Amino acid sequence: MDERSKTRGQKAYKAYEEYWAQQMTDPEFHRVYEEEAAKKELWLQLVEAREQAGLTQAEVAKRLGVSQAQVARIEKQGYDAYTLTTLRRYVQALGDEFSLQVRVYRTGSEQTAEAPLASS
Repeated sequence: MDERSKTRGQKAYKAYEEYWAQQMTDPEFHRVYEEEAAKKELWLQLVEAREQAGLTQAEVAKRLGVSQAQVARIEKQGYDAYTLTTLRRYVQALGDEFSLQVRVYRTGSEQTAEAPLASS
């Protein structure tokens, strides 16, 4: 990469960072962004929780009585066919230190209702 291309790339990256910093100062944009990011990252939360529990996909599968491939599908980025039963069982398979919560709230409202779905 020549120096001019490198400088252009650095300027573009800086402009990108400044754009996102500006967007995040808008409370509504920030709220919606965080909400959407949380929805899209459920698979990652599951993977991280499993790793924190010190379990492999095969070990979780054995606890659930399913194949390792089924656990891999649950943990796959972009997977969105979760059922509450599946999530509850998955979290219970991780052990007593983990719980599942679902938030229900009215768009634009500060009030939320949280219900634990799986815990020890």
